[in-house]
Amino acid sequence: MNPLVWYDLSLFVLLFGVGVYVFATVRITNLHKVYFLFHGLMMMWPFCQFASTLTDDPGLQLFYVLLSFVAVSLLGSGWLLLTLFITGYAERLSQRRLVMLFVPAVIGAIGVVANPWHDFVMPLEGGYIERAYGPWFWVVMFILVSYFVTSLVIMFRAVFSSKTPAMIKKQVKITLWGIFVLAMFATLDAVLNVLLSRWLPIIPGLTSLGIFLSDLFFVYVIKRYNVFNLVSIAHEDVINTIPYGIMVLDENEVIVEANKASRAFVEHHVGDTWDMGVFLAGVSVEGNARKFLNKYRLKKMELCQIEVIVEKDGQLCHYILQSSPIVDSALAPLGHLLTFQDVSQERFYAKTMNQQYKTLQERNEALDLIGQELSDANRKLEELVLTDSLTQCFNRRYLTQHLNHEVLTNLQYKMPFSLMLLDIDHFKAINDHYGHVVGDEVLVRTAEALRQSVRSTDILTRYGGEEFMIYLPHTEHDLAIDIAERVRQAVESNRISLNYGMGEIAITISVGILSIDDFAYEDEDVPEDGERYLIQLFDAVDKALYQAKQKGRNRVEYGVLARGVV
Repeated sequence: MNPLVWYDLSLFVLLFGVGVYVFATVRITNLHKVYFLFHGLMMMWPFCQFASTLTDDPGLQLFYVLLSFVAVSLLGSGWLLLTLFITGYAERLSQRRLVMLFVPAVIGAIGVVANPWHDFVMPLEGGYIERAYGPWFWVVMFILVSYFVTSLVIMFRAVFSSKTPAMIKKQVKITLWGIFVLAMFATLDAVLNVLLSRWLPIIPGLTSLGIFLSDLFFVYVIKRYNVFNLVSIAHEDVINTIPYGIMVLDENEVIVEANKASRAFVEHHVGDTWDMGVFLAGVSVEGNARKFLNKYRLKKMELCQIEVIVEKDGQLCHYILQSSPIVDSALAPLGHLLTFQDVSQERFYAKTMNQQYKTLQERNEALDLIGQELSDANRKLEELVLTDSLTQCFNRRYLTQHLNHEVLTNLQYKMPFSLMLLDIDHFKAINDHYGHVVGDEVLVRTAEALRQSVRSTDILTRYGGEEFMIYLPHTEHDLAIDIAERVRQAVESNRISLNYGMGEIAITISVGILSIDDFAYEDEDVPEDGERYLIQLFDAVDKALYQAKQKGRNRVEYGVLARGVV
């Protein structure tokens, strides 16, 4: 066996040792296991190259050769994926894009395994230790070059972008050296061992050496910048579990850190520039946006916040945006810490409570209206209680309640007043002759005549049966006599027509009046018991009415109150 074949095995062992070292010395998450996938693919090349030289069976030799190139085909996609992690672009990688990233590599690997018509590799001298490559080999090389070119574009873009944090730029620069070393050795291997194989002897292990050296650059980046450091990973996990959106901006307002929750609030990623003015102009704001923006730009040691409203999936979402400056030990501003808190549910509850309060207020107003209507109904009911239903005059109860207090006030302030009690003459005969229906009509028509004959300030009441009493405030004896005569004449001239050709009825009234207008007894006290005094007044005016009836009816008689009897 050619001693040079042990060269590939040695490189395989070294790569395996490096992989064990990295796995043993760093604490990783599932997210970063992509490196070990990449590292495993790198290990397959030298191992399979070595294994193909240990057997004389052409079938096994072909198997190891194809397996090594399958690993190489997939190595390009692994390299690109690792590049995305190193540059910080992996968070923008959707599931669909991740699948598309591996499609070219899988197509190349399928062509390698199928090896139709020996379009990939063909044996020389009866085996595959010495071999020639067909067109599909160059297809695989083209896919690999495409992956590496894409990785280079992404890395150079990260290096020269002002949005890329300084630490990531350093990681990318070192990784670029690893790509350069691998590309140099892989190109040298293709030129010397493929293109010039007819004229030059085979030099084994060039690509394996390039893979090993480039992997050392990756290991340096991992160890130097603590890519898999447990504290950093734990810190990131804690930040990502917080339900509030968190973004860290540097002094140039470039996003250097953003947790997963922030993606639900804004469509920005690490490396993007954040313009607070543009953001506020694109959303609805509750509060003073200018004042908030001024505080934000001044970078004072002061927490400022504002509520923003964003339309999302056809719904309005309310967020509390808080901004606080990040300063060093000398209080020099280094950037901003932004937090987004979703308060949509709280606003919904507040809106619901306001609506319920408004509904309750409307119900209270309705209850007030019902209360007012009930009060009006009670007033009307009280009027019904205090009003005679037949004649619509006040009844005796109302008169008693009204005069019980007023007559005492009149005596206290020496204001004259009069009472007039009248009775329909021969009313019983009318009822007996014409019936109660006609009697009721006589009462109604008499009440109308009385109502038209008295003043608006006088109080007309149905005292009982066919008797009516009129209270005349501020009325002296002479005026009371005039009003009484006017009332008597109005009733006498009021002809009541009967239905069904029964003719007309002419009625008369007897009137008794009592006037309280002589206040000569000024030294006498005002009676304390208004009810007893009122009974005396009613008794005096009733006696005057009795005298009018005794003297022939249809006349007015004046009564006198007995003094000193209270």
